Amino acid sequence: MKQLNEDIKAGQLKQVYLLYGEEAYLRKQYRDRLKEALAGEDTMNCHYFEGKDVRPAEIVDLAETLPFLAPRRVIVIENSGLFKRGGEVLAEYIPDMAQTAYFVFVETEVDKRSRLFKAVRDKGRATEFPVQDENTLGRWIAGMAAKEKKRIADRDIRYFIEKTGTDMANIKTELEKLFCYALDKEIITQEEIDAICTRRVTNQIFEMIGAVADKNQKKALALYYDLLALKEPPMRILFLIARQFNLLMQVKEYRGQGYDNKTIAEKTGLRSFVVGKYLAQAAHFEKDTLREAVGACVEAEESVKTGKLDDRMSVELLILTYSR
Repeated sequence: MKQLNEDIKAGQLKQVYLLYGEEAYLRKQYRDRLKEALAGEDTMNCHYFEGKDVRPAEIVDLAETLPFLAPRRVIVIENSGLFKRGGEVLAEYIPDMAQTAYFVFVETEVDKRSRLFKAVRDKGRATEFPVQDENTLGRWIAGMAAKEKKRIADRDIRYFIEKTGTDMANIKTELEKLFCYALDKEIITQEEIDAICTRRVTNQIFEMIGAVADKNQKKALALYYDLLALKEPPMRILFLIARQFNLLMQVKEYRGQGYDNKTIAEKTGLRSFVVGKYLAQAAHFEKDTLREAVGACVEAEESVKTGKLDDRMSVELLILTYSR
């Protein structure tokens, strides 16, 4: 990102950019910044394509067309999938592309072995935007608070991230709500965060399974009913419960094999800063119990699909069984 910022700041722009990775908020922010830097207010010579129906031959023809009363023709291509398959035409074109043509590709996933990825990397700049770690998010949140002349303690920032998740777009939305709610307060605390910020469904599921592990049946059911009140479909809740049990089983097995938290995070896809919490929760369960619980979730889904059980009741019975 540093090199990308330097390109924009200095006005020394490459002909081809690829913005990729899981963090959608950053991808979109830099897409718009590049578009502004390359085309400004020129809409006549700026083109946007999105989706899997992008036709590379049409893109090449457009790139070869001279811009009208402007130095550049800017082509933004988003979520095309061309960096996984079908990008050969553009891969051949990019090394010797027209000097007036500029590409900005925006993708969630890419194959770094593809010809198109290598062509973009060699001709321009490929920048990855992974999900940001807790420390980076913390600095970003503190910076946004400072702009509003507010302060949030480090421990409360961590609590805020646990509640809202690591998606930067969601964090920004929740922060805006928080700043409006605490309009007259300089210091924002956990009290304000609890009062206004929405807890992620996955966090609610984590807390529910924690209540199951503690055999706190009343709390587990209360959390389930809260999710239903928020209009979460029972089958989605069941899917998330199954996912939670499966992740707990994995982290327990990997820790048993001697892996550290960082390696467990890489193997499971969890964020490194939450692995410790999963390990702590997994310690409340025997490995066989977790494996059995995953199987019970599959059986519950089957019972709903075959009409043996109501979807709401199937999840309730599952919670009752494992919190007994």
